[in-house]
Amino acid sequence: MTTKKDAKNTLNLKAKTQADKTKRMNELAVSANLLNATLAESFFKDIVSDVTLMHIVNGAKQQIAEVQAGDMTSIEAMLVSQANSLQTMFVSLGRKAVNQTGLPQYTAMFNLALKAQSQSRATIQALIELKYPKQATFVKQANISNGHQQVNNNQTNNETITRAPAHAQAIEHQINELLNDLNKSERNYAKVDNARTTTTS
Repeated sequence: MTTKKDAKNTLNLKAKTQADKTKRMNELAVSANLLNATLAESFFKDIVSDVTLMHIVNGAKQQIAEVQAGDMTSIEAMLVSQANSLQTMFVSLGRKAVNQTGLPQYTAMFNLALKAQSQSRATIQALIELKYPKQATFVKQANISNGHQQVNNNQTNNETITRAPAHAQAIEHQINELLNDLNKSERNYAKVDNARTTTTS
């Protein structure tokens, strides 16, 4: 005999199952792996007819796990293969362009060939940056000035406050010495001048 408690549990289980199903469908709707697989499947039909959607999903899932673990081997292989394919397209389109008799067709074919060549170069560049990442350079301080500039690196505010008065004292001392020398020169000049005056008299 089914009790009210059993009926309530059954309803809760159905609701949970429905909620889980809805959540799963929402996840599938925005799954990058699944969306890519649906696109790839349409192209695979002309290449390998036995490949199904689940084959593509599972293969991509494994590749994603490898990349997330730090193994970039599959990505490197993909980039090399793409570069080779683009190089083949460049040669093929270039040969077709040479055989064109009309200027518009000739120009169109050569433009396509050059685009394939450019994409091949970009793919190779991406592979190089993947294999040999650029090292980040951190500049601690850049001192730019059009005129004279004094730069004090690795100096705290306390050091600046302490050294500034010492520098001022040194300048004041030099000024005092110059004044003393000037006074001595004036006194000596006065003595010589007095001596000349006395002698003349």
